[in-house]
Amino acid sequence: MKSHLILGIDPGTVIMGYGLVLVQDQKLTCIGLDAIKFDAKRTPFERLGDIHKAMYDLFEKHNPDSLAMEAPFYGKNVQSMLKLGRAQGVIMSIGLEKNVPVEEYSPRKVKMAITGSGAASKEKVAMMLENIYNLKKINKALDASDGLAVATCHALQLQSPIIRQSPNKLKAIPKSKGQGSWNSFLEKNPDRIK
Repeated sequence: MKSHLILGIDPGTVIMGYGLVLVQDQKLTCIGLDAIKFDAKRTPFERLGDIHKAMYDLFEKHNPDSLAMEAPFYGKNVQSMLKLGRAQGVIMSIGLEKNVPVEEYSPRKVKMAITGSGAASKEKVAMMLENIYNLKKINKALDASDGLAVATCHALQLQSPIIRQSPNKLKAIPKSKGQGSWNSFLEKNPDRIK
């Protein structure tokens, strides 16, 4: 497999975390992670412009092959959700403008992929990422490790034998054509195909 660079984003209107993961020959490498702070004194619309510029700069500097972001967490504060949704739209628009595939993952799915528990704390996720990438203590905001977690989750999805065809259908991809493969199973059990 040729190398594939993933930009993972933990969206925010005041702090946006990001992480970069290089996938090459089934090996994951952390290229970097950080958190970008936006001026909270600026209007929400000005900050959307700041998010757009920050995303544009990340794409210009790193030229990722795909963009993964954390999906919204539905809370009680409708205004916060609206602001976060706008920020996510700006982030997605840069990926679409650059013709880069965009995926989003729920916080629970990201935590499950990294720690094995969808209820894991942000600190537990950061600790697992330190182990996965053999990093010294991550001394960045937890938003940065969240961005790296999203990129890692996407990398694991790319390496999985299951890919998404549509939001409601999954298709298994056989790893081989020999005995014990999906092709072999399907040939022997045509009645199991729906």
